[in-house]
Amino acid sequence: MTEEDKAMQVVQGRVKWFDPAKGFGFIVSESESADILLHANVLRNFGQSSIADGAGITVKIQATQRGVQAVEVLKIEPPEGVVVPLGEEAGQLSPEALIALPLEPARVKWFDKGKGFGFANVFGRPEDVFIHVEVLRVSGFADLASGEAVALRIVEGKRGRMAVQVNAWENALREREARDRDGAGNGMGQGGGPGLCRKCCPDRRRPGRAAMCARPGRSALAGWRRELCRRGGG
Repeated sequence: MTEEDKAMQVVQGRVKWFDPAKGFGFIVSESESADILLHANVLRNFGQSSIADGAGITVKIQATQRGVQAVEVLKIEPPEGVVVPLGEEAGQLSPEALIALPLEPARVKWFDKGKGFGFANVFGRPEDVFIHVEVLRVSGFADLASGEAVALRIVEGKRGRMAVQVNAWENALREREARDRDGAGNGMGQGGGPGLCRKCCPDRRRPGRAAMCARPGRSALAGWRRELCRRGGG
């Protein structure tokens, strides 16, 4: 362990505000007297391009000449007191049943924060998946960019498929690995989407546009890349 690593601390707090256009925001924590700077690049390394105000967050921090800064995001939790508007379509599902839904790899088609909704496409399926802004917020996001890679938990509604949870791509991969370690089976790739592997999926330089693959064949990975190129995301 280097001296630099020793100087880092892990703290829990909540997002005071974050502005993707400015490229930074701040975290407040009871363990720190001053606000903690959260840079967009640090957030992107976790796999998200935005984060909701009030979201819970666990980060590694480091003191610099300009103040305390987050250097790594470890965990993000939804803001307190936010209720997901699932409607009649998912009203019969318990919270346990919702969280048991498979994570399906998808790419954002478009999202308009002003309109309060957007759509994504799951690889291998032609239909759009509806994403409500409150579902986004309760998942810990503030916005989504067109072409952004995400993993969705989805239910069938009267008007089509709708997301009930949005996950950052990197976070979904970590969850998949945790399920594999616990012997819980395939946490992703069910419900029509391909399985995932960390070896070839994430592009750490551009985590918001991670390459997705189907395991284990090269032809499936090539198919993903062709699809990303066709949609302008490759």
